[in-house]
Amino acid sequence: MEFRHLRYFLVLAEELHFGRAARRLAISQPPLSLNIQQLEASVGARLFSRNSKQVALTAAGRAFLPAARALLVQAAQAASHARDVGEGMAGSLSIGFAGTMLYSGLPEILAQFQSRHPLLRVMLKELSSSEQLIELVHDRLDLGFVHTTRVPPELSQILVASQAFVCCLPAAHALAQESSLSLKRLAGEPFAVVSRTVSPDYHDRILQACLDAGFYPEIRYELQHWLSVVSLVSQGMGVALVPRALAQSAMAGTVFVPLAASDKASAPYETHCLWKTSRDDAALSAFVAAVRSASGQEA
Repeated sequence: MEFRHLRYFLVLAEELHFGRAARRLAISQPPLSLNIQQLEASVGARLFSRNSKQVALTAAGRAFLPAARALLVQAAQAASHARDVGEGMAGSLSIGFAGTMLYSGLPEILAQFQSRHPLLRVMLKELSSSEQLIELVHDRLDLGFVHTTRVPPELSQILVASQAFVCCLPAAHALAQESSLSLKRLAGEPFAVVSRTVSPDYHDRILQACLDAGFYPEIRYELQHWLSVVSLVSQGMGVALVPRALAQSAMAGTVFVPLAASDKASAPYETHCLWKTSRDDAALSAFVAAVRSASGQEA
């Protein structure tokens, strides 16, 4: 049984006349008769009764009619969906991100992308940079937003955002009203940091910045997420250096004070968008284009 057979059957069932059905199908009567015979042989029952005066559906033909219509509709829908996926208009994408991206443009990128590709389903997974690298290499993520420069050679990347570190202090802290701070003024304070296993680049950078300022930080808290760092500071339990975008979290009980320009920790905190270079996927290409547009890097 072929879809051609079903289409011929449906037209003949509507016309109940071989001549009119053949004209609608833009074929001659003999091929139409042959295809109906082939369909009946495949089904194992006569679908039409015909004589020199009329053509009519048999009981088997009437029973077969709704199923034939449904099969053709499903085939058309399947073909349409396949075309949409092939053109990057449908399907799904799995995207990894580190928490600060919620304050560094990811919601805006997603909103713009979904408005242009409403049939594409985007699934977000919050993962550390190191976790995302593993998932990308093993094709368990389509794309990721990371905070590391230690990128495997098989991954392509775009610099998405670059922001300064700032001091995150409890609102009641003696230095909370300063317009800017030299890092050495935080010597002796209990520090909250993101764990080295989560973000080795920035854990080490914060440590080195404190050493360059002349002190070794008293690290009391190692946490899994930047927002956890800010939350701990809001409880008055310590101080931290965090990316500037986290000021948008507007967490009560915290203030964010810029570092003095001379401090090395004021070097930018960078976000890179990564994907596997070898991937040939229209949906992924469309999302990369959206990221480039949002980052002012039109291809």
